[in-house]
Amino acid sequence: MSKTKTRAAMLGGSADDIEAAFYESLQRADIERLMACWADDDDIVCIHPGGSRIVGPGAIRAAFEAIFANGSIKAHPEQLRKVEALASAVHSVVERIDLLSESGPVQAFVLATNIYHKTAQGWRMVAHHASPGSQAEIQEIAQVPQVLH
Repeated sequence: MSKTKTRAAMLGGSADDIEAAFYESLQRADIERLMACWADDDDIVCIHPGGSRIVGPGAIRAAFEAIFANGSIKAHPEQLRKVEALASAVHSVVERIDLLSESGPVQAFVLATNIYHKTAQGWRMVAHHASPGSQAEIQEIAQVPQVLH
């Protein structure tokens, strides 16, 4: 069994478990575990903040390998909102990114949507779409305002 298939076999459980493994792999710069979180489908999609649409496992792997060449990503998912069905789950999270700058530690924030499907291998990510944000911009509108135009 290949290293990727062995790691994929270790992943199991729910979409929540795959999401936890995804963010752990970012923090460890573990490309094998990260790719084990993704479905094997040619149409999987990843969009990094301000980036192009990356399609397919090979292109996604190459993009993360390039990122990991500069170190790990200290991304922590927060403020999870999710919609789940029998074979799909959509998670909306605020990613808190811990960075080191010349003046010390700083935080950046990214709004991300992670989509999971239940596959023959279990729950797997099929899309990750991240948009830039700032702490000041991250607000949640949970109710429609009662304003008439």
